[in-house]
Amino acid sequence: MRNEMMHRPVLKDEILELIRNRQKQMDGALGEIQQEAYVNDVPIIPNETASFLKFFLKQIKAKEILEIGTAIGFSASLMAQTMGKDGHVTTIDRFDVMIRKAKVTFEKLGLTEQVTLLEGDAKDILPTLNGSFDFIFMDSAKSKYIEFLPECLRVLKKDGVIMIDDVFQAGTIMHDIKDVPKSQRTIYRKLNKLYDTVLSHSDLTVTILPLGDGVLMISKDVETIEL
Repeated sequence: MRNEMMHRPVLKDEILELIRNRQKQMDGALGEIQQEAYVNDVPIIPNETASFLKFFLKQIKAKEILEIGTAIGFSASLMAQTMGKDGHVTTIDRFDVMIRKAKVTFEKLGLTEQVTLLEGDAKDILPTLNGSFDFIFMDSAKSKYIEFLPECLRVLKKDGVIMIDDVFQAGTIMHDIKDVPKSQRTIYRKLNKLYDTVLSHSDLTVTILPLGDGVLMISKDVETIEL
């Protein structure tokens, strides 16, 4: 389904052109999947977010990654390829159609050993995880981010990073709620609760990046976080 917010960028068109289209697109088989997604209007992370993700993971040298929201498997594949054979991605999705497409993607790219796909609702799966992750990428239902956050912080290593995608709602996140369409108000409330929870937390280091429809970066400064 078309996400209307993805087609209402906050940045000026000329800046968007620079960061989205002048930066190198993905290459090889992953690049083919990226271009097919663009043509067919399949929701994947935009190129500027993909470029940043690839750059960032190399800097932090992540080895264990958790992803919430597999979709067609593009971002999980990008992360797995960036880490190389020593890295591993655990990714969660509950939609059968996406699970089938993601499996095809992982098979096509030869990543079935590097990626573990957990099928089901993240709210049920997250409490069962006992791993310790260097990096967590959340790109799922925006109203669920605040609900997933405590479990994500539990399984995140100290100094690990959570990256949460699509947190701007095309800029409407800063509007008065009366000016937000009723169909978007639950997302509006939940995203603002997320901001309220993390931005002033003494044990979290947080920054916001204008990539795609907004990216929230959260670093865990101590082992145990109380929200």
